[in-house]
Amino acid sequence: MWGTTKAAVWLRRSAIVLAVTFASGGPAIAQDETGFQAYLATLRSQALAQGVTQRTADSVFPTLTLNERVIALDRAQPGATNNSVPAFAPYKAQHVDAARISRGRSAYQAQRFRLERIERETGVPESVMVAIWGHETNYGSYTGNFDLLRSLATLAYEGRRRSLFAGEFIAGLKIIDRGIAREQLKGSWAGAMGNPQFLPSIYLRLARDGDGDGRADIWNSPADTLASIGNYFVDAGWRAGQPWGLAVSVPPQFDRSQVHNRLVSPRCPRVFERHSGWRTIAEWRALGVVSQGRSWPGDSVMATLLEPDGPGATAYLLTSNYRVILDYNCSNFYALSVGLLADAVER
Repeated sequence: MWGTTKAAVWLRRSAIVLAVTFASGGPAIAQDETGFQAYLATLRSQALAQGVTQRTADSVFPTLTLNERVIALDRAQPGATNNSVPAFAPYKAQHVDAARISRGRSAYQAQRFRLERIERETGVPESVMVAIWGHETNYGSYTGNFDLLRSLATLAYEGRRRSLFAGEFIAGLKIIDRGIAREQLKGSWAGAMGNPQFLPSIYLRLARDGDGDGRADIWNSPADTLASIGNYFVDAGWRAGQPWGLAVSVPPQFDRSQVHNRLVSPRCPRVFERHSGWRTIAEWRALGVVSQGRSWPGDSVMATLLEPDGPGATAYLLTSNYRVILDYNCSNFYALSVGLLADAVER
């Protein structure tokens, strides 16, 4: 499903539809099958220049046709002009529900012998890896059925983020060169694939073999799926032994001006502007913040405060590992739900 990994950040855009031009800077052309086939000649040259084999190019390019449904879905994505923030509670009820928790616990128990090893190697908690799997594809029950290469070629031709999608298309061809069948490359309309919903370039860089068969099969192997998620988190800077955060209560008289965040994040600013400034756990406790049940991390651990439903509702202290979850999908609601699902799965 789309809305995964760094792809969610890349697809924040204006709703304005820009004219499509060739990479040479030529005149705009109609977005039709004829124009698409003409563009494929350019894309093929780029792929071969970047090391894709002639055999793979010959097998893939003749099969490609324009997918107008993908263009329609892409243009229907919301822009970033709406400043209102919905309540977190309804989202939490939908994404950290009894069924997802139950399936997560079953997956957790079934994969413990693998998860324990992956956690030892990566430092990423077993339950967090399972929670990502649950959020992305409901533990593999739905991974998308779009022809990935057709979708990516279409989006590259459409042109608004040509460099991004042409690069992902070429990465998809390189996956075939690694021995993965073309028929395996199914996924979301925007290029996310497999159980962890990796983009092709992320697969090439971070996918891992978790069951020792010599392949990183994120489509069929739970072991490879979990090992790949763990490796993604290591690459994003996960700190072993530190929680993602914890639910807390903020005292009624709390002066929020004293913890206001004066920094502006260059990445996902609307997500990070809702966070307070950093304080140590010891400082938060001194300010009267109370845990709602989870044990406190060490006093020196740094955390920010997020009140997703405003004063008086449950708040969260978030460590740097929460930022790693945001690297997977830069949404506070997503990251909070992953953390809460992980907590529920391991109980």
